[in-house]
Amino acid sequence: MHYASDLIQLFNQTFEASHNTILVGGGEEPLYLPADQNHLRHRIIFRLDYFASGLHEIAHWCIAGRQRRQQVDYGYWYEPDGRDAQQQARFEAVEARPQAIEWAFSRACQKTFRISLDNLDGPIEQSRRFQAKVEATLRTLEEKGFPPRAQTFISVLSVYYQRHPGAWDR
Repeated sequence: MHYASDLIQLFNQTFEASHNTILVGGGEEPLYLPADQNHLRHRIIFRLDYFASGLHEIAHWCIAGRQRRQQVDYGYWYEPDGRDAQQQARFEAVEARPQAIEWAFSRACQKTFRISLDNLDGPIEQSRRFQAKVEATLRTLEEKGFPPRAQTFISVLSVYYQRHPGAWDR
């Protein structure tokens, strides 16, 4: 089984001391909050207790640079469901890499991964095009290497869920 509490514990044991960052479940919406005078640690907040939401938000954190990690939600824009084609293209441009990393996390812990367009009104062609982009990004990361924090967490998940990376399949 995949429990949000396990994910929180694994992340916090791995990154709290080294990166002053904790994973927090129970959010109404996902959100990244840098440390401030009221909170000594950076917080990655994921939706409710959804394991997949936690993996996704960790993936965003793993690719955010030092400056981005000093900004609320890494300084990115977000347009809710119902985006037009141009807005959806912008979404896909910034989401392919985190979703590819989330896919690798999912495989490391033997969890099914589902592409998220985050745009329920979008045409099915968008879904196919975006899935191909995420798959290509994943292949590139597998060949050239994952960002260091992502690689560390893939290893942590693989050990905890007893998944040998060579056994991965899509």
